[in-house]
Amino acid sequence: MKRVFFLLAMTAATATQAQLKVNGTLSGAEGRKLYFLSEDGKYTDSTVLGAAGKFAFVPPGKPAPEAMYALFLEGVGLPSLLVSDQPEVVIDLEAKDFPVAKSLKSGQQTRWMQDYHKVMQPLQQEVQALNAEAQQIGQDETAKQEAFRLKAAAFDTKLQAEGKNFIKAHPKAMASLFLLYGDMQKRLTKHEFANLFNGLDQSVRSTPFGKTVAMTIAQETTGNSKPVPAPDFSQADPNGKMISLSSFRGKYVLIDFWASWCGPCRMENPNVVAAYNRFKDKNFTIFGVSLDEDKSRWLQAIKQDKLTWPQVSDLKGWGNEVAAMYGVKGIPQNFLLDPQGNIIAANLRGEALELKLAEILK
Repeated sequence: MKRVFFLLAMTAATATQAQLKVNGTLSGAEGRKLYFLSEDGKYTDSTVLGAAGKFAFVPPGKPAPEAMYALFLEGVGLPSLLVSDQPEVVIDLEAKDFPVAKSLKSGQQTRWMQDYHKVMQPLQQEVQALNAEAQQIGQDETAKQEAFRLKAAAFDTKLQAEGKNFIKAHPKAMASLFLLYGDMQKRLTKHEFANLFNGLDQSVRSTPFGKTVAMTIAQETTGNSKPVPAPDFSQADPNGKMISLSSFRGKYVLIDFWASWCGPCRMENPNVVAAYNRFKDKNFTIFGVSLDEDKSRWLQAIKQDKLTWPQVSDLKGWGNEVAAMYGVKGIPQNFLLDPQGNIIAANLRGEALELKLAEILK
């Protein structure tokens, strides 16, 4: 499960022009941080929730029609997504049910987003349970590992079925595009992905994000995808030493965005470790960027998951400056760079990561 949950760059044409106001309550999360992010990553706000759980966010300026925003609760990998198709959104939530709302006043697109959350929340809980189970399986327990792989494969099949049903039932929902490109893309053949996209309403396919997805489909069909230069950055490693992306120039680099509290990230880490161990001697490395806030938990996860490549973080959680620079709105998320520093692939998970590395590192 992605990331996340990951990609919020979605807009569509409506008449909404007023400044957006988002307010509500989130009970059962006193002392925890609630983040509010804009679709373009340029606006990030946060608040520490009090006993009453009240919050209010008013991003500056007038949002683009149907711009996407996300509420992230500290410790929860799945965001609550909002769409600015109405000037005011009033949402009430409980931490134990996040991101599903108890009550909601909003436009239709945000209500469809809630339908999406209601489908994905139990699946996210299953991911967390699978992650907890995986942590208990030793490296020598071959039988348990095989049983777990079968269970994980069955879950993946279930997710595909749930996702396809939602997309087909909500052809006019931006949530369907979000689900298709975020959670479903790497689980579908190119033919299935294109068919589901073409089944969406023209009002969704004609949005800027819909056009981006259409371009992705066209590039995969023709093989004309052009590499994009990766922005350089520097952040501190666990010892406080600043490490820059450009210091790895001359190697293939996988920028890996993750966090210790992210269940899907921890489930994916064994795959990333396997890929690293297989290709680390072939001009390849990984550069981990953590969206943690608690340094001790970050270091513990690095040790537990045996992540031996360079790791950095500014310990700002969802406010991580590099994550904002790269438009990361869900984790795990990664970007593969060539030796010249160009992004040549993204969102490579599981077998897809090893296959891509095997293709380029012959």
